[in-house]
Amino acid sequence: MNILILGSGGREHTLAWKLNQSKKLGKLFIAPGNAGTAQIGTNLAIDSNDFQSVKKAVLKYAIKMIVVGPEDPLVNGIHDFVVSDSELQHVAVIGPKKAGAQLEGSKNFSKQFMERHAIPTAKYKSFTNENLEEGYQFLEELQAPYVLKADGLAAGKGVLILKSLEEAKFELKEMLSNQKFGLASSKVVIEEFLDGIEMSCFVLTDGKNYVSLPNAKDYKRIGEGDTGLNTGGMGAISPVPFADTVFLKKVEERIIKPTINGLQKDAIDYQGIIFIGLIKVHNEPFVIEYNVRLGDPETEVIIPRLKTDLLDIFIATAEQKLNTIDIEFDKRSAATVMLVSGGYPEAYQKGKEITGIEAVQDAIVFHAGTTVKNDKVVSNGGRVLAVTSFGDTVGEALQQSYNSIDKITFEDMNFRKDIGFDL
Repeated sequence: MNILILGSGGREHTLAWKLNQSKKLGKLFIAPGNAGTAQIGTNLAIDSNDFQSVKKAVLKYAIKMIVVGPEDPLVNGIHDFVVSDSELQHVAVIGPKKAGAQLEGSKNFSKQFMERHAIPTAKYKSFTNENLEEGYQFLEELQAPYVLKADGLAAGKGVLILKSLEEAKFELKEMLSNQKFGLASSKVVIEEFLDGIEMSCFVLTDGKNYVSLPNAKDYKRIGEGDTGLNTGGMGAISPVPFADTVFLKKVEERIIKPTINGLQKDAIDYQGIIFIGLIKVHNEPFVIEYNVRLGDPETEVIIPRLKTDLLDIFIATAEQKLNTIDIEFDKRSAATVMLVSGGYPEAYQKGKEITGIEAVQDAIVFHAGTTVKNDKVVSNGGRVLAVTSFGDTVGEALQQSYNSIDKITFEDMNFRKDIGFDL
């Protein structure tokens, strides 16, 4: 079976790496891919949101399945595009249709979904520029800190957590009146702040059945001790030590099952990943947000733990037969540390030559923001590489990743030395 993966980051390289292990794989294509995916498949210079170009590639290369990595093509309707085209109806798509992708595409939609199906989440209200004054009044009813979320996709930058009421009112006006995040913030969700420890749960559903993938915890801030600016993620660990059997049972009964049932009640046809961002407050789970694809860098710790053939799992998803497949995971801990460009998440330079990857023996190096220039692998993004290792404990896995990082160099390379510090 020939497969096309859409995307260019560490998540897509990890999926390509795992799918490449399947005996059922024919040829593997990645659009647009990176220097890592080029080593195990064929990169195609296609924008994943250019659906006509995707169609041409599918027909040209006899693609039977499209695996969608990032959220943008899903929110823009790539799945709907495929099923509505008579030439593409034989092609399976792993990723929800546009209606289901609204769980990530609109914070307001997802909060209404949670409310409708009694899924525990923070108290909230939504506002536009027309009722800005009411937004100010709602902020006055809440306790600091204040959480403001742009309704639409804002490349992971649309959430602000603010310490003072004055600052919160100023930023609300910046978002609504001055389009701080463009059209994404033409509507803003204001939430009460939940104080606890965060983690991520991943569920794969075929529209009827579901399976739970390993859980993970990622580290978003650039600085040690979770300080400084938010990033796309500086590292991750799996499984999460504080998520014991009792807590995970609560997650399944109060969040996962009501989510799957809610999609069916709302007649939302959903085949793909549901990524549930959770917070544990006094041993109780609350949903912070839904995403409609795998997280990054969480993919780099949960997919290497998967022992079952990933292509078998995706075929079962497409055929609505997930209830017939047994999924097995490595019981060991996995840890990923991201290597990023100096200056990231603000201004940074690209094109820095990367050396030492081939010297890494006891870890897996996934490419995130890389490309090939003059036969050399160079940096091509803020997050450049993800280094993943196994260990009997999280500490052992992290130490192995850090030992492997010592062998890799590029100019102004930066990474957090304290991933897992809070565990």
